[in-house]
Amino acid sequence: MKIVKGILYGFMALFALLCGIILLCAVKPELSGQIADAFRFGEERDSTVATVSGIVSSEGQDESIGLPNGYFQDLVLDDGTDYETRPEDAVWSDKESVTNIGDANTKDTDNKLDPSAYGISVPAAVAGKNGYEPVTGNNSEIDDEEAAFLQSELGTGRTGDSLRFDSRIYPYYSMLNDKEQHLYRQIYANATALVERFAPVENVSVAELKDTFAAVYNDHPELFWMDTVYACKYKSSGQCAEIDLQFNYTAQNLEKEKISFEEKANAIITAANEKENNYEKEKYVHDTLISQVEYAAYAKINQSAYSALVNGRTVCAGYARAFQYILQKLNIPCYYCTGYAGESHAWNIVSLEDGYYNVDATWDDTGDGTYDYFNRTDADFLGNHLRQELSVKLPPCNGTAYRNLEKTSDKDKDKDKDKDKDKEEESGDNRRSLADYGLTKEDSFSSLEEYYNNCYQNMIAKGKGEYSFRNVVAGRSVFVDVYGAYQTEDYRRGYVDSAMSMLGASVYRINWQIESLKDDYYLVTHEVTVQ
Repeated sequence: MKIVKGILYGFMALFALLCGIILLCAVKPELSGQIADAFRFGEERDSTVATVSGIVSSEGQDESIGLPNGYFQDLVLDDGTDYETRPEDAVWSDKESVTNIGDANTKDTDNKLDPSAYGISVPAAVAGKNGYEPVTGNNSEIDDEEAAFLQSELGTGRTGDSLRFDSRIYPYYSMLNDKEQHLYRQIYANATALVERFAPVENVSVAELKDTFAAVYNDHPELFWMDTVYACKYKSSGQCAEIDLQFNYTAQNLEKEKISFEEKANAIITAANEKENNYEKEKYVHDTLISQVEYAAYAKINQSAYSALVNGRTVCAGYARAFQYILQKLNIPCYYCTGYAGESHAWNIVSLEDGYYNVDATWDDTGDGTYDYFNRTDADFLGNHLRQELSVKLPPCNGTAYRNLEKTSDKDKDKDKDKDKDKEEESGDNRRSLADYGLTKEDSFSSLEEYYNNCYQNMIAKGKGEYSFRNVVAGRSVFVDVYGAYQTEDYRRGYVDSAMSMLGASVYRINWQIESLKDDYYLVTHEVTVQ
């Protein structure tokens, strides 16, 4: 009988506890989300974020990546609090660099870094041949009443619900989640119809809008009338209420400009289609652009394919977008790749039968034209090109069948000797090892998921405050995944949002560094502030 009474008392206590929790959640609704999060890991959560990122090695520079010791990227807080994240050894130009608040509300007047600060060496023959302008959002906060009015008055414009995009040709679309893909279709449809202002068809944050707009822009060089700058009005919650697209002068008489654009492109497409295979078509387009286009730093609408094909004067972005557009029309997958090459730079990734290749037509437009940067692997580009932004998610370039088929310039033709030299240098590898840190291979993680889980556990164990932790990932591919996660928002979904929710915290900052170790291991160090 005593046992039965004990069980009954236990049930009564449990029932009373549950009633208390329910009552507490009714008084403080935010607790219900935190309790629910205790049983969910890896789901996306809204949290205030500040992040900085960098890569280092024991020698002060990881030669496989080309970033300097202690180099950090400036990113943005969501809550109106700013941190200074620029290290003393990062070499900036004298022009002002301004970071505003509002997540992706960043405007760098001119954030050119000295190439040596990245460990990147730009050959003299191509120095200054850049000019890529990153996608920029001019974001402003409005009150909820104005947001409600705008959303009811504007409408969504064209939703693009019937549109479909093949990931083989449009890789940036496939990088997005379902909600962002819906917004992508809406932006594309409205840009095509010249609808400048509309309410988003999905509830998206400022950061989600930036990634989505960049994906549309990067996938579609045919939208030559759309600028790289857009505007967003957002509520205090961070949710976007209005999207404003900006169009260049070609939109004023678009049908006529389309005819001019297509005539120029079709002349190249028709001639290229007479070639025997995709490689010959690709080479013909490369050579024709170099012969017909002039690099001009201050050319009009120089971020567009139009500037290259119609005006014949452009910068790296124009070369790359024209090359992309024509190869797309030839049904050859060709992607717009953005990053750093002494300055902000754009080039292409092309898919041929045996894999992917890097192509930089801008840098090949030197003298009478070269093939120094035509169909190159990622290893070939390590010393002078670094992918950034969403481009870190593009496929690796490891094709070999169509590499070095054309004669390169004298400075670059003896690749085999360079390879032998690299091997000799590797034999004197003085990087640290796992043992130097008291670690073994059993302490390493062989997948991004394992890395996320370990970071989550570290944050939960250490809680709020300032602290550091480190872990090791095994293999180049896992390193690339980790690096890519910090270039985008994936690391948040991977572990930070869940940890922040569990801790009941609202602001964090993570300074992360990666050291390349021997035997293809990478030590990741995290300096964390959680409030």
